[in-house]
This record gives sequence, C-alpha cells and structure tokens, in this order.
Amino acid sequence: MSGKNILLVDDDADFVEAVKLILESKSYDVMVACNGREGLKKVETEDPGLIILDVMMPEMDGYEVCAKLKADPKYRHIPILLLTGVGEAIPTSKYTKEMGMRIEADDYVPKPIEPIELVDRVENLFRISMSKNP
Repeated sequence: MSGKNILLVDDDADFVEAVKLILESKSYDVMVACNGREGLKKVETEDPGLIILDVMMPEMDGYEVCAKLKADPKYRHIPILLLTGVGEAIPTSKYTKEMGMRIEADDYVPKPIEPIELVDRVENLFRISMSKNP
C-alpha cells in the first residue's frame, strides 16, 4: 500500500480544490480524477493508499467505481470513503448510505463535510487499513 497517497475522485472542481488543500495541509499526497472512469485508470497507475469517491458523477457513478474496485482482489484492500451531496431528505434517491455500505464502501459521509471530520475519517481509515495490512 502506498503510504499517505489519496486519490480524490469528484467532478466538482471547487470541492476538489478545497479537499486537496485540507489534506495536503496534513501531509497527504493528493491525486485527482474528475470522473469514475479516470479514477479507475489512476488506481491502476498511481497505487493510492485511500480513495475519496464522490457518489454522483457523470459517466460512471461512485457506486459503480467502488463495486468494481471491491470486486477486484488487486484493489479490494484500498479503503474507500464515499461522499455524497444527496441529503437525508431524499429517501427516494438511489444514492443512499445503505447502498454505499452494500457495495463494501469503508465509510460514507454526506457533503458538505467539515474539514476536521474529513481529516478524522481519513486518518481512521488509514489506521484501520494499516492494522489489517501491516
């Protein structure tokens, strides 16, 4: 696993820039992909230690990307934090927390997320991953 490398996959450029700044201030190396297909390609070439994945994206949504990665023995060990802008007030959405957990995401949080909570969740996922794969 690649130390503190994080792949951030999101189609919102402003959100990407904000998250990148937050994580880089905590000494994480952040790579970026703007859609699911590009994210899958970067996983193959960059070997991230953790993936932060937006749920709602064009071309291939975060659930599809997560399912593909968790089904592949080569990548299933990489922790995935799913982020979504779909609020709890939309119970009819196909983008639910239950769906995220069903496809084996390691964590699932709504946007917007406070910077300290994002860092806490990232650090927790790295800790868990390191204990499973020393």
